[in-house]
Amino acid sequence: MRMLHTMLRVGDLAKSIAFYTEVLGMKLLRRKDYPDGKFTLAFVGYGGEDDHTVLELTYNWGVEKYELGNAFGHIAIEVDDADQACAEVSNRGGKVVRPAGPMKHGSTVIAFVEDPDGYKIEFIQKGTRGG
Repeated sequence: MRMLHTMLRVGDLAKSIAFYTEVLGMKLLRRKDYPDGKFTLAFVGYGGEDDHTVLELTYNWGVEKYELGNAFGHIAIEVDDADQACAEVSNRGGKVVRPAGPMKHGSTVIAFVEDPDGYKIEFIQKGTRGG
């Protein structure tokens, strides 16, 4: 068994695809409209679906906003340098909601950015995990 993808419902598919591809550097792997169901699926990731876990962005036609609730936490991405990753996100028009630094009660270097729908993405600096 292996994890295939995580699905996020998005209110503006074009903005979401732009964020994940242009701001976070993922690739658009595939996209398909389902007119009978009135939804579109777009898959993005850092590698192909055959050997990487990816994100499925689901746009339900006509739904512009979702309540995020309080059960979902975040998506985590390993980065070489959390400060640099935050700077790149800011330079590309993204929103940094927690600058890079050690996590509270630990030494792992983390940062958080937010996608257009308010989903949190955690950057974890390579080599600092576990403390």
